[in-house]
Amino acid sequence: MTLLMTGVTRRVGRDIHIHETDLELVPGSVTVLLGPTLAGKTTLMRLMAGLDRPTSGRLAENGRDVTGMSVRQRSVAMVYQQFINYPSFTVYENIASPLRRAGLSAAEIDRRVRETAETLRIDALLGRLPQELSGGQQQRTALARALVKQADLLLLDEPLVNLDYKLREELRAELREIFNQRDAIAVYATTEPLEALMMGGRTVVVHEGRVRQVGPTAEVFKNPASETVGSIFSDPPMNLIDVTVSGGVVAVADDLRFPATGHLAALPDGRFRLGVRSPHLHLRRSGPDQVAIGGTIDLAEINGSETFVHVAHHGVSWVAQELGVHTLALGAPVTVYLDPHHVFAFDAAGTLVASPAPAVPAAG
Repeated sequence: MTLLMTGVTRRVGRDIHIHETDLELVPGSVTVLLGPTLAGKTTLMRLMAGLDRPTSGRLAENGRDVTGMSVRQRSVAMVYQQFINYPSFTVYENIASPLRRAGLSAAEIDRRVRETAETLRIDALLGRLPQELSGGQQQRTALARALVKQADLLLLDEPLVNLDYKLREELRAELREIFNQRDAIAVYATTEPLEALMMGGRTVVVHEGRVRQVGPTAEVFKNPASETVGSIFSDPPMNLIDVTVSGGVVAVADDLRFPATGHLAALPDGRFRLGVRSPHLHLRRSGPDQVAIGGTIDLAEINGSETFVHVAHHGVSWVAQELGVHTLALGAPVTVYLDPHHVFAFDAAGTLVASPAPAVPAAG
């Protein structure tokens, strides 16, 4: 099945929730909706599912117009970030509930329930009630109830956000395997760039109700089409610094200049914004071409096995990502090193004009 959205918009009163959107979804790999909270990901999913009707535009499944068609008339399953299970039903009955509504035989229901429960490793819990389960087991139950329908369109709206890190890793790997085994359209919404990269497939970057870029996930990450996409697809957000290029030299400040070599060599004279992801700023020099940036420490955030070091330089804050736990005094002088080979350049309109990764030509 293919799902085609053509000129789809969604307005509520005077507010535009989704600007005009053209999008084609195909089975065979997961499509990730990546964007911050309130970007429009859930609204897009509700339009795809038929839970909401577009203000304008058309949705088609395999060429058949389904605009405004009730979700009950379509082959759709949706999983939300909250654990939505029937509290008085056992795990077995929760999973079986959509199949009973569809009127399947008892034998077919039993086969599908047990097969899906085994896939999600909750087959030993079929006799329990939801309140007797852990959070991870409850979400597996909700996932099983969606998967057991074998729907043509499977929508997952940040389904792992309320689970701890270990459970998220485990379920994410299982979901990727399930998506690969099923000939269905799978759409997975997340706010986290790392999760998008882990899921793979294709990514649709959404911001303020607009689709900003669509493509293979790795390609969108390597070649963000704009500052907006670069910031959304970086955690923490990409460092964006105003610079001037003149005579083959990049000037960040009076005391910070470096040659525009490599992929930056083609930049004409003018003003640009450089984008640098935090892993490409270091507290130690690791190569001869690296540029030293002197400053003072604004903040050192310890995040598990990494430390995000915020460095102030001429009123600009740079964020470097260092492996390990580093205790650094606020206000202390520090030097961070920038590798120009990993720098993006955006023009005055915020459009990508130079990328460290060569763009992959579109198929066909």
